[in-house]
Amino acid sequence: MELTLAQANQIIAAALQRASEAGHQPMAVVVLDAAGHIKSAQRQEGASMFRIDIASGKAWASIAMGAASRVLTQRAKDLPAFFGALASTGHGKFIPQTGAVLIKDADGKVIGAAARTGDEDEAICIAGIQAAGLQPG
Repeated sequence: MELTLAQANQIIAAALQRASEAGHQPMAVVVLDAAGHIKSAQRQEGASMFRIDIASGKAWASIAMGAASRVLTQRAKDLPAFFGALASTGHGKFIPQTGAVLIKDADGKVIGAAARTGDEDEAICIAGIQAAGLQPG
């Protein structure tokens, strides 16, 4: 199964709705496909200009390493030189910080990643992924 544009948009819409209901500050949500390409991205009014780039980098790192960004953040603390090299190799796309969650299909295959910038990053992404009928990973 490939991640569709409709699914990516549904993830973002549900994530933004959940964040608004929780009263979070303006943010961006980005969904990448399994190849690390942007499938969909939105930045709310009032969110800083860096939000899309930061969320994309978080999602790209998760796709590249096959792990949620919370796992990558811990690994980066344990292996700072290695993760510095990964960031350099990724030409600025690789940001191993919390806020990205892998997207899996019903068979557990990774089909993308969702990321956001702001409060409760992962919980907001997980809500969006589940609203689209997919599995967070």
